[in-house]
Amino acid sequence: MNTTNPPSNSPSHATPAQDRYDPAYDPLEDGSPGRGREYAPTYWIGTAGDPPPDDGPVQGDMDVDVAIIGSGFTGLNAAIALARDYGIQATVLEANRSSWGCSTRNGGQAQCASGRLSRSQWIARWGLATARRMHQECVDGMEYFKQMIADIDCEQQPGGHWYIAHRPSVMPRLEKEAKLLRETFNYDARMVDAATVRRDWVDDHECAGAMHEPEGIGIHAGKLAFAYLRKARALGAKVHPASPVIGWETKNGIHHLKTPNGIVRAKAVGVATGGYTSQTLHRELRNRLMPILSNSIATRPLTDAEVAEAGIHTTQFFTDTRILRHYYRLMPDHSLQIGSRSAITGRAAPDKKYEDLLISDMHRKFPSLKHVGPKYSWWGWVDVSHDMMPRIVQPDPKLSIYYSLGYGGNGVMYSAQAGRRLAMLIAGKPDGAFDLPIFRGRLPFPNVREMITSEFFAPYRRIGQRLLYKWYYLKDEVL
Repeated sequence: MNTTNPPSNSPSHATPAQDRYDPAYDPLEDGSPGRGREYAPTYWIGTAGDPPPDDGPVQGDMDVDVAIIGSGFTGLNAAIALARDYGIQATVLEANRSSWGCSTRNGGQAQCASGRLSRSQWIARWGLATARRMHQECVDGMEYFKQMIADIDCEQQPGGHWYIAHRPSVMPRLEKEAKLLRETFNYDARMVDAATVRRDWVDDHECAGAMHEPEGIGIHAGKLAFAYLRKARALGAKVHPASPVIGWETKNGIHHLKTPNGIVRAKAVGVATGGYTSQTLHRELRNRLMPILSNSIATRPLTDAEVAEAGIHTTQFFTDTRILRHYYRLMPDHSLQIGSRSAITGRAAPDKKYEDLLISDMHRKFPSLKHVGPKYSWWGWVDVSHDMMPRIVQPDPKLSIYYSLGYGGNGVMYSAQAGRRLAMLIAGKPDGAFDLPIFRGRLPFPNVREMITSEFFAPYRRIGQRLLYKWYYLKDEVL
């Protein structure tokens, strides 16, 4: 397949922002996420350096073989794999600036995971044989991710990932999961007692013990996103920021994607818009995701004395065992980054009480840092599917539309693998892994019975999400 995209007249610099950052954008209530908006004020953008060159906004109508909507980790990895493996130069359309959404607002934690369910939950849902193959898909994805970042300066912090038990009552569950990982999945998870964790690894004052898993790499999300952009364009992909898809018609099998300055006519379309998937983008995507807000802060670089007093002895990253979990790590420059839940709606997201709550959480874990506040504070939407697992699929075999969505906050690593899988689907080259559940069927609508009986499905409505958060708090802190 050869592209009919016209020769690039790309600028020698990144397209500048055309509009201010909107801190209250809400994908469930608003339409397009904007046109050329400035980045969120994240640690990653503040410390990544200048964005690399792109191809500027779409200017005039064009015909292409493949259009990718979304220029984050997944969309750029799909463009890279299409060009590298199949000789297809994709055209990537981005509403705002390159990697404006999830890819520059996350915690930078590359875990050996996909979706929000544990291995034991995979077994309960699909059976042991499928769970083992799903685990292998994650292991393969981790190896592919390592290959993709081998030549990228994204401040890699390898060594694994810690699950910190925030209460003693959590330890039996962690011990059971670690045993399962070792004996059933041949994955060397190990338990570490609280005293050892706090003495040798991190003096989290809530720690009641921990499980360590061997795979996990901290990365600088902004530097990684910018490197993916360079890779994609070097292979011939075109990346057009400030080009939101504001209309979508399919005529005789050709997708007419309307942008403010021209129509992109594409033979195939891949959607990689994550938590910023608009309800108005395409009927196939409406109500398929429940976007959830996550807050993050990063401190100024701590002094060596402050790091020592806080008892942080590693740059490996941590997640506590709350349902409304915290994730944190010490960055290479000694900034401390921590994230957790946020508001329910976009309108409420800028309320300072959510930042204050996260600061309080940081001080509770590290009391010696009570004099330290955030230098960076941001929030972003996480694309949670209604069954807590992603889908990389062609939802309708009659239409050349494909999507990769629903990572549930575990997309830093798996987005590379998912982008490659999306490229395989678009190129018509799926392999044996595609009989796994995450490659079959659409993202589900929530099942009414499951919404009533299972905590995992309740967030379909925001009134349900409010009630669910109260229940989660009780489970995390009281029961």
